[in-house]
Amino acid sequence: MTFRTGVDACDYLPYMENIGTDILDKVLDAEKGFDPDSYTAADVKRAIAKDRLDLYDFGALLSPAAVPFMEDIAKRARQVTRDHFGNSVCMFTPIYTSNYCENRCQYCGFNHDNRIARAKLTEEEVETEMKAIASSGLTDILILTGESRKYSDLEYIGMCVKVAKKYFTSISMEVYPVNSEDYRYLHECGADYVIVFQETYDPETYAQYHLGGPKRIMSYRFNAQERAILGGMRGVGFAALLGLRKDWRKDAFCCGAHGYFLQRKYPYAEIAFSLPRLRPTNVHTEDDVAVSERDLLQVAMAYRLFMPFAAETISTREVPRFRDGIVNICATKISAGSSVEIGGHSEVKDKGDGQFCLSDTRGVKEVRDTLVSLGLQPVFNDYVRSD
Repeated sequence: MTFRTGVDACDYLPYMENIGTDILDKVLDAEKGFDPDSYTAADVKRAIAKDRLDLYDFGALLSPAAVPFMEDIAKRARQVTRDHFGNSVCMFTPIYTSNYCENRCQYCGFNHDNRIARAKLTEEEVETEMKAIASSGLTDILILTGESRKYSDLEYIGMCVKVAKKYFTSISMEVYPVNSEDYRYLHECGADYVIVFQETYDPETYAQYHLGGPKRIMSYRFNAQERAILGGMRGVGFAALLGLRKDWRKDAFCCGAHGYFLQRKYPYAEIAFSLPRLRPTNVHTEDDVAVSERDLLQVAMAYRLFMPFAAETISTREVPRFRDGIVNICATKISAGSSVEIGGHSEVKDKGDGQFCLSDTRGVKEVRDTLVSLGLQPVFNDYVRSD
């Protein structure tokens, strides 16, 4: 498959590791058999009643035929969530340490061509930010950077992880994809979880939105989670940015299949799904596809019934009312006290612009109190490192 950029999806750049995996082929082959409009009410009812779903059942829950059964699916999803996670909801916050980026993703605020305030935290500033976050009581952190090997090289990311290890027991990363040995190095620094947004699983749509930079190599990005597992990470996260592709149901299906096939190959690895949808940034995209809250809820509930043990994270792209509702059904992780700016948790000399617009600006205490009022148990620490 050749993208409009002239780069073949399977032609890695010289530094990119090819692990010879067939997971991408399996996902795209599975998608060929997924026709959202082919499902019936009987298919949906059968999927709701089953204890273990296959890909066909998962597709039924994503289909238009499932919409009239949303309340039934919600009841089932809530029960499955309680069976596997109890009433606990893990709280965390993201820290953006740099917004320099080499990619030209049309929908992203960090796009290399955008005129935004760029910044990169020094080691001292990283420590100041992390101290401020830790003072809230949180022990779970997500480290993010723009995708620039020049400004955020492997050693810089490793430094951020090492500083985080002083204050946090669980350290996740959402950075540019790297090779398995690089993930091993970051794991040795203290990271234990890797999250990669595939954005869209359709090669043509992927090419349309990724016009420059290493991210245009779709297959290298797709295989990042597997390389992370090979590098020793205990868990990996998946996401499709719903709304990039006109048929969002197919991206949701592929994302679920991606996690499913990888867990079958590596049953010891923890699997998680994030639930982002295309939201406003400082860049307006005329081709934005509307994905409603109901649509996003349908995806979240389908993930829960399809992969009961997978964690689900609800983004600060969503308003408080919706976030609070979805953690009462199927989401198991929620961010609090979030900032998508560089240096947004403390006072640093030069702050950088954020990646997207926040819809939930509540602090840690407010989110915690809300969870308690819903009868849920806020969890600040759900993992303890062996070292």
